[in-house]
This record gives sequence, C-alpha cells and structure tokens, in this order.
Amino acid sequence: MTDASTHAAGPGRLDDREALMRAALDGDQAAYATLLHGLGGWLRGYFRSRLPASAVDDAVQEALIAVHEKRHTYRPGLPLLPWVAAIARYKWIDWLRAMPRHEDPLADDLADAPRDAPVQAAAELDALLARLKPAQARVIRLVKLQGFSVAEASRTTGQSESLVKVNIHRGLARLSRHVREAAPEA
Repeated sequence: MTDASTHAAGPGRLDDREALMRAALDGDQAAYATLLHGLGGWLRGYFRSRLPASAVDDAVQEALIAVHEKRHTYRPGLPLLPWVAAIARYKWIDWLRAMPRHEDPLADDLADAPRDAPVQAAAELDALLARLKPAQARVIRLVKLQGFSVAEASRTTGQSESLVKVNIHRGLARLSRHVREAAPEA
C-alpha cells in the first residue's frame, strides 16, 4: 500500500481527487481515507448553503456513505467532482423531501441573511440556466461554475471540445439577453 502522504490532495485539484479515487479503487486504504476527508470538506460547503446548519453534518455523512456504496459506479478517467456532486444533489433532494412541507428549511438559520444570500443567488442561477438547452447549461455549470477545463467538460459530457466552447458561448449570450430583458428600465 502507498503512504497517504504521497496522495496529498491540494484543495480543488480534480486530478488529485481522481488519482486518490483510482488508488482507492485499487485497494489503497490510505488514499481512500484522504479522499473521503477531502470530499467531506467539499460536501460540507455544498450542504451549508442548501440546508439548515443542524442538518449539514448528517447530510455530509449520508453523502459520504453513498459515495462509499456507489464507488464501483465511478469511471476512472472521468472527472470525479461531477460524480460526487450528483450524489450530493440526490442526498440534498432526499433531505428536502423529508422536511415537512409547511416548514421553511432555511428560515431559522438564514433569518438575518440579506436577500442576496448564496441560497437566493443559487436559486436564481438555476432558474436562468433552466432557460437554456440542457447541453448548454451543463457545460456552463462544469466550466464556469465548477472550474472544469474545456477538455474535462468534453470528456464528461461526450461533446467535442469545439462544441463545448460553442455551447458555452451561445449559452452565455442567451443568458445575457434574458438578464437584459428582465432588467427594469432605468
């Protein structure tokens, strides 16, 4: 087995996470522990802006368990973070479904938050991206929001690198038009 220090992942470095996952799939327990620790931090940030503070740790643990249980579905060579993000999103939806309908899941934790809080911004961004073609929205999320390279987005989506660039350009142009049209006249 390899020493965990040889797998030290820098924050946000997808290639390091992917290398850790490949080593973990090959049975390297130290790499797996390092990977899960790093993903725990990423998941905490993901859930912090989407769930009440009291639910964040539980949601992180549930997502890490799901990563563990579904690790056999990860395809080495593809970016790891979209795979993890999909799992996190399903866990987030599970949490939302489990909350009583009359309960505002963020009311207590964000009562004093300004209107432009990250949750509101994320909801508005989701609404804008929903106006795009799915292929455009997906590559914009990957490249512009999650920091993927065009090549990584191409491998993840199956679109050629040229098509990724075109979809980003056209999608951003369309978003710009929507924002301009929705802006009140000065």
